[in-house]
Amino acid sequence: MSRNPMIVRTVADLRRQVAAWRAEGSRIALVPTMGALHEGHLSLVRLGLRHADRVVASIFVNPAQFAPHEDFDAYPRGEGRDAALLGEAGCQLIFAPSVKDMYPPGFSTQVAVTGVSAPLEGQKRPQFFGGVATVVSKLLIQCAPDVALFGEKDYQQLLVIRRMATDLDLPVEIIAGPTLREADGLAMSSRNAYLDPQQREIAAGLPAALARAVERLRTGDDTGTVEAEGVKALEAAGFGPVDYLQVHDGQTMERLGPGPTPPGARLFVAAWLGKTRLIDNWTI
Repeated sequence: MSRNPMIVRTVADLRRQVAAWRAEGSRIALVPTMGALHEGHLSLVRLGLRHADRVVASIFVNPAQFAPHEDFDAYPRGEGRDAALLGEAGCQLIFAPSVKDMYPPGFSTQVAVTGVSAPLEGQKRPQFFGGVATVVSKLLIQCAPDVALFGEKDYQQLLVIRRMATDLDLPVEIIAGPTLREADGLAMSSRNAYLDPQQREIAAGLPAALARAVERLRTGDDTGTVEAEGVKALEAAGFGPVDYLQVHDGQTMERLGPGPTPPGARLFVAAWLGKTRLIDNWTI
């Protein structure tokens, strides 16, 4: 496996290399990223190598999924570091286009996925899933992989991408990788780098609160009561505001409760710690 992946910046060069691999009979995996890589991303590369012969990773901070007040300009970037990490994980090709290449002058198309996108992030960040579905559909068309890999940490996003790929008849298998966590349980995220040392210590309270809530839900406690007390626990730990802590169906994203939690449910949370917004979800 190469420790120095090739970097291409145009769709033509991407397609040329993928076509050469296909001519050799290789299967192709795609791992879309916005860079600022951590072990969670690299685990998707290694998972891709179990399903394909070649792994392509894209690095593109997608402006279409950021609202004007969000952190597009501040989002961490470091292509050299990311390329080295990807090479060590077994990635053979990096697609790193410019904003102008992805959204040339006159670009006016957006992919909108309804249903699974409506609650939670769809309410709190109305522009988000349209930006995600548009850029991911472009990447899947540009690369034409056999499989594409996404992490379960962004579980609602995963459902949106699966729905989009199914509805548009894209010939790609969407594979989910498990959420990777730090030693204290915090889900790995590029935005964790925003936390100062005191905030990073407080952040461990997020997975701890989720674990307590999930345990109660598994034993049959009322969904609404657990949600409300979970929000209070996060606020007491130093989080705020808490955008949501809710139980939804793990396939349809339908809101669940009150009463005992049915099979197939997941607990979703988004909470602020200073200027950093952390999200997570646990299966129930």
